Parts: sequence; C-alpha cells; structure tokens
Amino acid sequence: MSTTASGKSGTWRNWAGNVTARPLREITPASVEELSAAVRRAAEDGLQVKAVGTGHSFTAAAATDGVLIRPQLLTGIRNIDREAGTVTVEAGTPLKRLNVALAREGLSLTNMGDIMDQTVSGATSTGTHGTGRDSGSIAAQIRALELVTADGSVLTCSEKENPEIFAAARVGLGALGIITAITFAVEPVFLLTAREEPMPFEKVLAEFDELWAENEHFEFYWFPHTGSTNTKRNNRSAGPERPVGRLSGWFEDEFLSNGVFQAANWVGRAAPATIPAIARISSRALSARTYTDIPYKVFTSPRRVRFVEMEYAVPRAALVETLRELKAMVERSNLRISFPVEVRTAPADDITLSTASGRDSAYIAVHMFRGTPYQAYFTAAERIFTAHEGRPHWGKVHTRDAEYFARAYPRFGEFTAVRDRLDPDRRFANDYLRRVLGS
Repeated sequence: MSTTASGKSGTWRNWAGNVTARPLREITPASVEELSAAVRRAAEDGLQVKAVGTGHSFTAAAATDGVLIRPQLLTGIRNIDREAGTVTVEAGTPLKRLNVALAREGLSLTNMGDIMDQTVSGATSTGTHGTGRDSGSIAAQIRALELVTADGSVLTCSEKENPEIFAAARVGLGALGIITAITFAVEPVFLLTAREEPMPFEKVLAEFDELWAENEHFEFYWFPHTGSTNTKRNNRSAGPERPVGRLSGWFEDEFLSNGVFQAANWVGRAAPATIPAIARISSRALSARTYTDIPYKVFTSPRRVRFVEMEYAVPRAALVETLRELKAMVERSNLRISFPVEVRTAPADDITLSTASGRDSAYIAVHMFRGTPYQAYFTAAERIFTAHEGRPHWGKVHTRDAEYFARAYPRFGEFTAVRDRLDPDRRFANDYLRRVLGS
C-alpha cells in the first residue's frame, strides 16, 4: 500500500490551538481503495477512525486517539458535467483550490463562506455557510456524495440513490463514514458587486428586514463596546468587472484587517482596559467601498488573525431581539471584547442536521483572540442563544449535548437511525460525537 503512514504519531492540533489529539497512527491514503483498506484494518485492530482536513473546526469533531486519516492526496476534480451543471471533486480538495479551478473552467459555486482554507469534506460535514437570502450553505449545494463506511465498503448517495443517507450525510459530522468525493451543483461564473459601508447598529436592526429582502447576500459586523457596524451587500451584476485595486486591497484587507488588527489584539490581550477604545478606533478604520469581481473573490477574504469562535443559528425572525440582548449583556458586564460579532443569514434547507434545517435562519458568531480567556463571554452568549432556540454550528465552540439536539432538531432521530445502520459499532465515534449524538 502506497500510503504515507506513521505507526506512532505526533500531536495533532487544530487551527486555533484549542483542540489537540494524539492518534495511535496516521494514514495518508492515495486512493479510495487504500482508504477502505485502512478502515478495515482499523476494525481488525479495534481502533476508531477519524478524518481531518485543515483543522478549522473549533470543536473536537475530528480528534481521535485511534487512526487519523489525512486526505491531502485525495484532491482534485474528478469530473465536470456541464450539461447537468455539476462538478465532482475529491474530498480532500481545499475550497481555495476548487474555486480557482472552477473559475478557470468558467464555473462557480452559487454561494460560499467567507474563508476558503477548509477542505470540501470538512467544510460541508460541519455545515459551513456564508450568507444568502435565497442560496444556502455549501452543503445545500451538494448533489451526490461518495463515502467509505464502517466495513470498508464504498457507498454513494443522492436524492435518488440512498436518499435517506443523502439527507443526513451532507452535514454528517464525520459520524456516518469518511467522505471520499462530493458532487456540487455549479453554474456559469458570474459577477458580484460588493458594497461595504459603515452603519449605526440601531439603524441596521431597524432596517434589517429591508436590508435582507433587498440584497441577495447581506451580512454585517458589530463592534462590541460601540454602536457601530460594518455592512456588506453582495448582488449579481452585469459588470463590468471592477476589482479592488491592488494597493487599496492590500491596505484594507491585509494591513488593516490583519496586520493592524493583530497588533491591536496583542495590546488588548495585554491590557484589557484598552479594548473599548481600540474597538471605537477599529469600527472607524474601514471606509466605504464598492467593487465588482467573480464570486470567490467577493465572498471570501483572508483571515490571518487566529481566534476561537462560537456561532449559533437562531430563527431569522428572532435575530433583532437576540442581538439586542447580546449587546445589553456586554454593556452591563465587565467583559472586554476585541473581535466584532458577525451576523449572516441562510434560507431553510432539507438537510437533517443542517443548522438551517426546516427554518429560515440567522447566524450570530462571537469570537475571542486566541490566548484570551473566552469562557465567560461564550457562556453568557450561549445562554442568550439557547433561549431563542439556537442551534450551534457543529464546528464551533458550544456546550450542547444530544438531549438538547433531540429537542432542537425535529429530524434528529432520523440522523441517529442512519448512524445506527451505517456504523453500529461506532467505528467513527469520538468523545465529541458521543456528547452531541449520544452513544
């Protein structure tokens, strides 16, 4: 077998550094057949198996002390079907590589998140999303899946083939098998015009329904300790293409949003009392701008400052009230929050454990600079989110368990039934899955 494997592995850490694991061995399969053989061998040895992408989850969803599968050799586009409007891609392909390759072919995903460092399987398995009035998460754009199941066999699913598995596996948490390929819906590449501008917090909340209805993609960032937000509206455009200038793009996206922001967070971590003043300066640092470009260059942006994140989906109708409660909590507390709060939306979908399953949703993400104590802030925020029937992002910090999710997801039992069928011996289990799905 031509896999790259180590009998003894070192310590694996996620991107944020808040999760570590020491797997017994690591496998880097070069084919689906080699991956299947690795799963069968793990079963013979009585070991559990987890696949890990680029480690952008803040939970221990991919952690294991058994066999760690690294999919970096399972990359690239398998097939483009222009007539069907689909592309089939190997599961270890980073989203950035996929987006660039699609653009070369004159194609694009309809919607995407705001970073593209994750692998396609890692992003979809945890429910990664962007913002959209009508277009949903990355997983909602999946048309078929291929995965290796607990006995080493290869299973495919779609709306027509194994539809009950397809409904669950698009956001599968790594609990149903190891995804080896994903077929996405794609469309001819198009242009988006982005309009970014500051706006008072109260104005955004007062006009939120209109802002959401009038824009294909609307999101905003609120800076705690201030009454300021920065808004972003993305809408399809006939052109012409007017990308961000190289110099101005470097100044705002790299120098200010990454370099200066990183330095400001270092100062805030060392001297928390300075954070409100820093927040007021940060909220005024970015100016209004408008630009037009192909989708991945508008939807995504570099995120080099490392942080820890919690994000909850609440019913879209509950967003304004939830945000007001969050702001009031920060103002009456002694908390010092140096990162903005990110707000996005998604339409209802039909994926069993998607955070938007069965309901129009709004997402509220809270962050803390890496190395800064985050528990008090996240605990207080989570109390507010859960009071509004919030569903936590599967790849971001939360404290919810299977009992909570059985109430939060009407189709939770459907997912666990598929899991019982595909992985009765819990070959793909770990501590995180035992907590969120039960034993």
